[in-house]
Amino acid sequence: MATPISSIKNLGPAYEEACARAGIHSAEELREIGADAAYGRILKTGQRPHFIGYYVLVMALQGRPWNDCKGKEKEDLRKRFDALKANTFDKGRSELETVLNQIGVIERPSH
Repeated sequence: MATPISSIKNLGPAYEEACARAGIHSAEELREIGADAAYGRILKTGQRPHFIGYYVLVMALQGRPWNDCKGKEKEDLRKRFDALKANTFDKGRSELETVLNQIGVIERPSH
């Protein structure tokens, strides 16, 4: 039997729903996919990118408190997040569209 994503400390029902929209339905599957691939899939569903949401996922999959990420590690995670966002959420958009999307002007894709 599959273990719910919300059984992972710091990942609640909202994260579980976001994962389900991305086709990730169990804690085992999430762990197997890994944080970067899973977050990339979540962004492809139209979910707005949030750095905190990304690093909470990374920390949760490492079994660490969500706010345990600091200093150089946090800076490195920010670089990974920015690369994920650029390759998924903002892919194919002009610089203007990317900025408009960041401030919430562009409509989310419907699924």
